[in-house]
Amino acid sequence: MRPEGPRGLAGIVLTPIQAVTTTLERKLGFFSVVIISLSAMIGSGLFVLPSLAFEMVGGGAWLAYVLAALVVIPGALNKSELASAMPTSGGSYVYIERVFGPMYGTMTGLALWASFLLKAAFALIGFSAYLMFVQSYLGTDITDIQAALGMLVLITIINILGVKRIKSVQTPIVTLSILMLLILTLWSILNGDADYSRSVPILETTEDWMTMGEAAALVLVSYAGVTKVAAIGGEIKNPGKNLPGGIITSLAIGMVLYATLVATMTAVIPPEAFFDSHGHPIEDPVRVFAQIVGGNSVAVFAAVVAILTMTSMALAGILAASRYLFAMSRDSLLPDSFYDVHHRFATPHISIIVTGLAMGLALVTIDVHTVAEFASGFQIMAYVLMCLSVLIMRKATRSHAWYQPEYRAPLHPFLQIFGIVTGVSLLYFMGIEAVIGAGTAAVIGFIIYTGYGSRNTSFRISPWETYKLMATDPEEAEKLRRTAAFYAADTWANELLTLREFESAVNALGLETNEPGRTHRFFQAADDNNDGLIRLEEFLQAAGTMSSDQQ
Repeated sequence: MRPEGPRGLAGIVLTPIQAVTTTLERKLGFFSVVIISLSAMIGSGLFVLPSLAFEMVGGGAWLAYVLAALVVIPGALNKSELASAMPTSGGSYVYIERVFGPMYGTMTGLALWASFLLKAAFALIGFSAYLMFVQSYLGTDITDIQAALGMLVLITIINILGVKRIKSVQTPIVTLSILMLLILTLWSILNGDADYSRSVPILETTEDWMTMGEAAALVLVSYAGVTKVAAIGGEIKNPGKNLPGGIITSLAIGMVLYATLVATMTAVIPPEAFFDSHGHPIEDPVRVFAQIVGGNSVAVFAAVVAILTMTSMALAGILAASRYLFAMSRDSLLPDSFYDVHHRFATPHISIIVTGLAMGLALVTIDVHTVAEFASGFQIMAYVLMCLSVLIMRKATRSHAWYQPEYRAPLHPFLQIFGIVTGVSLLYFMGIEAVIGAGTAAVIGFIIYTGYGSRNTSFRISPWETYKLMATDPEEAEKLRRTAAFYAADTWANELLTLREFESAVNALGLETNEPGRTHRFFQAADDNNDGLIRLEEFLQAAGTMSSDQQ
């Protein structure tokens, strides 16, 4: 319900997220940030995507991973700034909802939910591909879709039951995966199996560069987890330093790992082996890589490791995706059932079940290439919005004093503009599918907000609206800011300010002064009837005089 009158405007401009807690125990250091980011990043990007990228650009697939990382950097740095100002659970959805308002928050929240569930579905596709190889040794006979859907049911149940050690299991599995791949790489080099001349990218024409851009857009989902640690920014020691430093370090490590390992795969695996008998890209390139380097026994071991890795990624993915529905329901943008926590297992079971059903629908109806493309497309859009959000907040901070980040992304505004331009460029390379996916999420989100969210959320002026007003009518924007400061300082809610409240409002507007008695003199000058209280019109006049006096 929308609040009426100026009093309803009071707390909605200056204090939209003052409920954000800053009391979490800060216990995670730089090394922890790096480990968490790497654990969330490494997965299907190595075990499935190389063959899809190879289909597009051949041996130059490794370059697509490098270009994708360069595009992620601006989004990662800007998300670090937003996270240091809003250290609360919900990640990108929270930042966008606070900056652009609940309608855009609903639209973006659904897109991010779709991105994470599609990434988890992509992991299940990889799981089933590697299981198909292992089952020949187990004597079982199931199809890949049966394996993927069966595992989906299992991990959905596990998430509902509430496994508290998912992350502690995921880290050693990912570490084992990386070690295995590094050993295979070193083994292939020592054996002379690697012919790196096959890994030279071909970039002779404009079409070659366009295709490379499309491949970079496709594999960008490999880095989707790099900024996930930003969601727990309130638990990081010295977040202004450790959060961006850890994210950039893990991104650099991940980029080198991806580029090195993918280049080695393309140098070892014959071009024809990247495709199955039907001419489709294989979904288990690491198994082929291990088989060429070490034989069948090593291939079986690599497939088992891949199965464990994909399972842990899907398990964590459905957990992360369901939390978007949970957070949106918490903000009254979705029905309360999504915020409902199971009385016994203490998990948002409705959100988890709906996410699992959506993943199942994606597995049955969308092919592997499109799943990866949609997941990457949504992620690119999120990075673009992170850059745009920082541009807006830097401009609108005076009217939204709650935005006080401990870390500020460098090279403003060039870094943000670079991130927006490169992100939009990748979306262009990706083609119409990404636009259709984003448009679908936006339309569904708009319908949900119009039909439900708008009736259950309080109206507030978002930084985005302030930003637009500052560009079109700066005088009205400044009046709005001063009005909000007046009502924020009005602790008795009687639309009158005492001297102490007047001083608080003046300080919030940045009009404070070290000159003794100056604020008191302006208060007395504005108090026309000498009753020791200031009304709104008197305050606006006093604030205008003080602002002119400062200039």
